[in-house]
Amino acid sequence: MGGERPGLSRRAVLAGCAAGAAGLAGAAGLAGAVIATVTGVLPTANPLHSVAASGVGPATAGGAVRTERVFSAARGREVTMVTILPAAVPASGLPVCVALHGLHGDALAVAAGGLPGFLSAAVATDAVRPYAVVAVDGGDSYWHRHLPGDDPMAMLVDELPTWLAGRGLHPRPFAATGISMGGFGALHYARVRRQRAMPLRAVGVIAPALITTWAEMRKRHAFDSAADWAAHDPLRNLPALGDLPIGVWCGTEDRFIDGVRRLIATGRPQVAATGPGGHDDGYYRVALPEVIRFLGRYL
Repeated sequence: MGGERPGLSRRAVLAGCAAGAAGLAGAAGLAGAVIATVTGVLPTANPLHSVAASGVGPATAGGAVRTERVFSAARGREVTMVTILPAAVPASGLPVCVALHGLHGDALAVAAGGLPGFLSAAVATDAVRPYAVVAVDGGDSYWHRHLPGDDPMAMLVDELPTWLAGRGLHPRPFAATGISMGGFGALHYARVRRQRAMPLRAVGVIAPALITTWAEMRKRHAFDSAADWAAHDPLRNLPALGDLPIGVWCGTEDRFIDGVRRLIATGRPQVAATGPGGHDDGYYRVALPEVIRFLGRYL
């Protein structure tokens, strides 16, 4: 990935996740308010898994959460689109971070992990300048074209900008984040954007599903062959990201920790945060405030 990058010496390590826990405590009330108020839209669920709900959420103390259905020609179906705005901030011209869900998840699951409250808290305390987070349904194909007529990456690159512009948001996301399979997808999305001469400013991922063997990856039925997987695998294509600022968070008991450690060793991210935790909602909620602040540095 090139030479030394500014900030590498300030690589963060979550020792017991104490720093993130402080951010969690400060925003927990806001997050709870959003989940309780947006009835039927954001149940308290593990963001690693799907949430079966739909509707339009009102503005609350924790921000505005809007869910809607849009037709994706790239995916050949309607998908759910969730837009999260920080509290008391108008959407007009707001920068956007795209958030990608995990395996068997959906756009609603992204918002169910406390993100609206954490984002609003970060903006309210001037930890970051205001930005929106937008999530869309991507299926289970690791955010790439696998099934005939279903190309979630084309949806992100070619269709999402039009949807954002139509809602008054900045049409080209400045950053990407994702959890588990969504972390894999966010890194791949960053690579595609750079290949299109539209590079992201930063990417931050939590427990990205960076599997290190084909024998294990083939169980997901998401790639046609080992060669297909290798062509999309972020670990095998890190140089294609150039000098993109990367943040990665992962629990030491997470099943993807080996792949994350390889990313840290070879990709030299600006933030490489590992500490006690598994592949679960508890670690996600501790890491998420840190991710929000990390991405906000690059507005």
